Amino acid sequence: MSTSLKPLKQQVIVITGASSGIGLETARMAAKKGAKVVLAARSENALQEIVRELNASGEGEAIAVGCEVADRSQVERLAQAAVSRFGHIDTWINNAGQGLYGRLDEVSEADSRRLFDINFWGVVNGSLAALPHLKKNGGALINLGSEVSEAVVPLLGMYAASKHAVKGFTDALRVEVENVDKAPVSITLIQPTAVDTPFPQHARNYQDKEPKLPTPTIDPKDVATAILKAAVKPTRSKKVGTMSVVNTSLAKYAPSLGDKMAAMQKERQHYEESPRNPLGVLNQSSEAAHLVGQSHGTGGKT
Repeated sequence: MSTSLKPLKQQVIVITGASSGIGLETARMAAKKGAKVVLAARSENALQEIVRELNASGEGEAIAVGCEVADRSQVERLAQAAVSRFGHIDTWINNAGQGLYGRLDEVSEADSRRLFDINFWGVVNGSLAALPHLKKNGGALINLGSEVSEAVVPLLGMYAASKHAVKGFTDALRVEVENVDKAPVSITLIQPTAVDTPFPQHARNYQDKEPKLPTPTIDPKDVATAILKAAVKPTRSKKVGTMSVVNTSLAKYAPSLGDKMAAMQKERQHYEESPRNPLGVLNQSSEAAHLVGQSHGTGGKT
């Protein structure tokens, strides 16, 4: 069955991880185009502030729903809140994610499992909560992977593993839903390179210095644009940023060279200063998280 998607101004869009970074930029962009937007995150106070900002603009309409994506019941309540307010769901964007800086033999099992609860199981929970609603009238399910869904980088190994898992899940789900069931749902994997967001500052950090991601980084608007294009035009997957194309191509076609180049990134994963908040927000919300970019001007989500 072919999938026909609505113009953004006719859509109800759910976005997880909407209090900062890519999620926040996507929410702002969608609202500006007239969409009804449901913003979800753990940072409820920040979300309410953003919703007031979006509704004051008079362009779209937004509501905030506090949600821990690792908890399936909360994600189900998020879906129900969207339907209760707006009647249906047209696009669901699984964007929520966290980082974990540290060697694989140093990071704790508890932190690693918590990362997977958010980055992987959060996507699973969102996808399975959204699908019954999307199948009713057609729609788009958009999952945020990364260039490290295929490539890797040192000190973010568990993060890369979680994003590999997101790609595997999304690809398998696409086959089952689009090709086996022939349901009117478009399933997309978005794979950005490093993005100028607060990702490093929100991450759990085992380094003895303040974390960052190596340059160049791209603007979160670039990722939001790709996401919203996939909301109106069925898209299998989209790599965002030149380095995403380069790094995933190396991983596929010249893996040994890719390994060597990845190893060179180790010393570019930090600033020359002590960690500001090594615990990050892996296990807590950040009520100061409502900023799109991050303070140093480099780093971000990869």
